Amino acid sequence: MNNNQATITIPISGMSCASCSGRVEKKLKSLDGVIKVSVNLTTAKATATGAMTVDSMLAAVKEAGYEVPTISATYTIQGLSCASCVGRTEKAFHDIPGVANAQVNLATRKATVKFVPDTVSFSILQEKIDEIGFKLGEIRGDETPKDLAEEERLQEHREIKKRLTIGGILVVATFIIMHWQNLGLDSIIEIPRQLNYWLQCLLISPVQFWVGRYFHQSAWAMAKHGSANMHTLVTVGTFSAYIYSLLVLLVPSLFIAKGVAAEVYFDTSGSIIVLILLGRFLENRAKGRTSQAIRKLIGLSPKTARVIKSKKEVDISLAEVLVGDIVVVRPGEKIPVDGVVKEGSSLVDESMLTGEPLGVSKKPGDEVVGGTINNSGSFKFTTTKIGNDTVLAQIVTMVQQAQGAKPPIARLADKIASVFVPVVIGIATTTFFIWWLFGPEPPLTYALLNFVSVLIIACPCALGLATPTSIMVGTGKGAENGILIRGGESLEIAHKLDTVVFDKTGTLTKGKPVVTDWSGDDDNLAILISAEKNSEHPIAEAIVAHGVEKKLSLGKVESFIANSGKGITATVDGRRVLAGTRLLMDEAGIDITMHLETMTKFENQAKTAIIAAVDGIAVGVLAVADTVKKESKEGIDKLKNMGIEVIMLTGDNQRTAHAIAEQLGIDKIVAEVLPTNKSEEIELLQASGKVVAMVGDGINDAPALARADVGIAIGTGTDVAMESADITLMRGDPRSVAIAIQLSRATITNIKQNLFWAFAYNIILIPLAAGVWFPLFGVLLSPIFAASAMGLSSVTVVSNALRLKNFKPN
Repeated sequence: MNNNQATITIPISGMSCASCSGRVEKKLKSLDGVIKVSVNLTTAKATATGAMTVDSMLAAVKEAGYEVPTISATYTIQGLSCASCVGRTEKAFHDIPGVANAQVNLATRKATVKFVPDTVSFSILQEKIDEIGFKLGEIRGDETPKDLAEEERLQEHREIKKRLTIGGILVVATFIIMHWQNLGLDSIIEIPRQLNYWLQCLLISPVQFWVGRYFHQSAWAMAKHGSANMHTLVTVGTFSAYIYSLLVLLVPSLFIAKGVAAEVYFDTSGSIIVLILLGRFLENRAKGRTSQAIRKLIGLSPKTARVIKSKKEVDISLAEVLVGDIVVVRPGEKIPVDGVVKEGSSLVDESMLTGEPLGVSKKPGDEVVGGTINNSGSFKFTTTKIGNDTVLAQIVTMVQQAQGAKPPIARLADKIASVFVPVVIGIATTTFFIWWLFGPEPPLTYALLNFVSVLIIACPCALGLATPTSIMVGTGKGAENGILIRGGESLEIAHKLDTVVFDKTGTLTKGKPVVTDWSGDDDNLAILISAEKNSEHPIAEAIVAHGVEKKLSLGKVESFIANSGKGITATVDGRRVLAGTRLLMDEAGIDITMHLETMTKFENQAKTAIIAAVDGIAVGVLAVADTVKKESKEGIDKLKNMGIEVIMLTGDNQRTAHAIAEQLGIDKIVAEVLPTNKSEEIELLQASGKVVAMVGDGINDAPALARADVGIAIGTGTDVAMESADITLMRGDPRSVAIAIQLSRATITNIKQNLFWAFAYNIILIPLAAGVWFPLFGVLLSPIFAASAMGLSSVTVVSNALRLKNFKPN
C-alpha cells in the first residue's frame, strides 16, 4: 500500500448510465486509503484521491463489471544480452503501476508494453528501465521498431567486428609468444621465461580491457543495480584468469608449490573474450537473417508517389500523399498507397499480399494496394488509405507483433533464465572451493581454471534465443506465403488442432452467384438477359454479367415489373418475357412440363433454377449457384491427410449443404445455422474435447472466430478483416489453412528442438566444466574449450531457427 496521498485518474469503458458510474464510484470508495472519488460519465473517467494504488483501482473497476482500456506501445531496448536481461526488464515493467502487460524480445531487442493511458508515460517507463541498467528508446512516427532494431544490430555488428579483428590478432600473437620455443623461433631470438610472460601480459591487456569492454560495461551496469547477466559471467571469469596471471607475474612466491613455478593464463583470458565475441558476431549475423522477411515487407513501399497537382504530374514523398489525391502509376512501378482505380487498366502483381505470382486484372472501380507492382498498363487511382492505415502497414504491424509475442511453451525457459546467472555463479563458487580444498596440486590453479570454465560455459543466451528466433523466422515465412499469425499463443495452439470448421459462403465457395447452366439457345438467353438488366437482385446481376462474358447482343427493354419472391415480367423488343419460379409460370398459365426434370436436376445440385418463357412458351432453364472454389477440394484433402476432421458450417438448407459437401468430400455438415448461433456450434465441439479452428470471412463470422481455439480469417488481401482473427490468410485459398497448420507444427517443433538443445547443453556441460568427471575419468574442460562451446551454443540455436526458411508446404 502506498502511504503517500495522490490523485489518480483512469479511463473506464462500458459505462452507459448514471447507475453505472454510481456502481464504479461505490467500488472505488471501498478501497483502503481512499479519501475522495469522482466518476464522470461524460468523459468516461474516474478520479480518486488518497493512499490507493493504480493497480488497486484497476482491480476495483474490473470487480464492478467494467473495463479499463489499455494501449500498447513498442520501444527499443539497448543493453540486452541474454535471457536473464529479458526477465529482469519484464519484471521492471510489471512493477510500474498501470502496466497491464509487457513482453521483451531478445532477438529483436524491443519491448511491447500494454498500459493504462494517463497513468503511464514514456518518461516513467524510461526512468524505471534506466534504474536497472538498460536504455529504453522511443520510436518516432517516421520509424518502425524493425528500422531501429536493425540499425542497432548493424552498429553492434560493426563494433564487434572491429574489436574481434584486433583481439584475434593479439591472441594469435600471444599464442606465438607462448609457444615460441616449440615453434623453433628461439633459434632466431631467445625469449626468457619471465619476459615471455610479460609479453603475453602486454598483448592480452588490450584484449582484456578494450576488446572485453563490450562485456564489462554491461556487467558493471548490472552490478551497480545489484543484478547479473551473461556478461557478468564472462567478466568475472576472464578477470579471474587475468588477475591470477598478473599476480603470478608480480608475486610468484604466492603460487609456488613443491618447487614448481605457477603458470600464467593470459591466453585463457584473451581467448575466452575473442571466442565468445566470435560467437556473438556469428549470432548477430544470423539474427539479421531471421528478420529478412519483415525488412522485405518494409522495403516494398516506394519512397515517392506521382500525384496530379494543378493538372500536372508531380513526384512527392509518401508522407505528403493525402486521402483523395489522384496518383499516376506507370508500367513496372510500385503502387505507393491504397486506393481505387479511377482511369485505365492493368495487371498488378499482388504476390506480396497473397503469394500468388499471377497478375490480377485491375479496371476502374477495383481496389489497389500499396506495395504491389504494376506489371503492364498505366492507370490513375484515387487514394483511400495512407500511412499506417494501408494494408501493407497493417501487415508489417501484425507480423512485428507476432514476432514480439511469446507462446506458452517459452514460459519455462523464462522462469529458469530469471535465476540462471545467480545459480551459475553459485555453482562456480562452490566448484572453486571444492577444488581449492580437496583438489590435487596445485589446488589454487585447478580451482581457478574450473571456476572460470563453469562461468564461461554456462549459456543463458541459448535459452533466451530459443523461442524468439524460431517465431521470427516462422512468422516471416508465413508472411511470405500470405499467412499472418497474430501471436505466439495462436501459433502454439494451431499445431494441436484436430478439427477445422469451415463457413461455406465465401470460404469454400466464391461467395457470389454465377450462371452455371442454360438449357435453351443463345437467342432466348439474350432475350432473358435483356429482361434482367433492370433488376437489382444479386441473381439478376449474375445473369447480366454472364451476358457480358458471352458478348451477347441485348435488346431494348420497353417495360419491367419485379414480382417479389417470384421473378420478373418484362417486354423486350415487343416480346413478352417471364423469368422466375414455377409459381410465376403457373399463375401465367405457361406449361413447363418439358423442363421440370431439368429444374429438379439443377436444384439437387444446390443451384437456383430459373425458368424462362418468351411469348407464353417456356424456352429453357437457367441455373445460378455460388460455385465452389477450385482450390477448396485440394485444401480439404490436405487437412484430411493430416488427420484433421473437417466440418462445414452453413446457414443454407440441408439439400444445398449436402450437395456442396459431396463435391468437396466433407463428411460432416451442420446446416441451417443462423450467424448468431455459429459460436454455439463451436462451443459444442470444444465441449466434446476437440481443439477447433474456425475458418470464415472475418466479418460475418466474428463471434465464431473469437470463440474457436484458433480463428482463421480468409479473404483476398484488401477486404479481409485482419483484426478479427488469430491467423489471417491474405489470399482466398482454402489450401492456405493446411499450410498455416503445417507452418505452426514446423515452428513449434523447431522451438522444442532449440529448447532441448539449450537445456541439454547447460545440463551436460556445466557439470563437465565443474570437473565432476575428473575423479572417474580424469577429464577436465579447458576454459578455452568452454568459451568455444559457449560461443557456438547461441549460433547453433539461431542456425536451427534459420532452417525454417526452407519450410515448404506438403
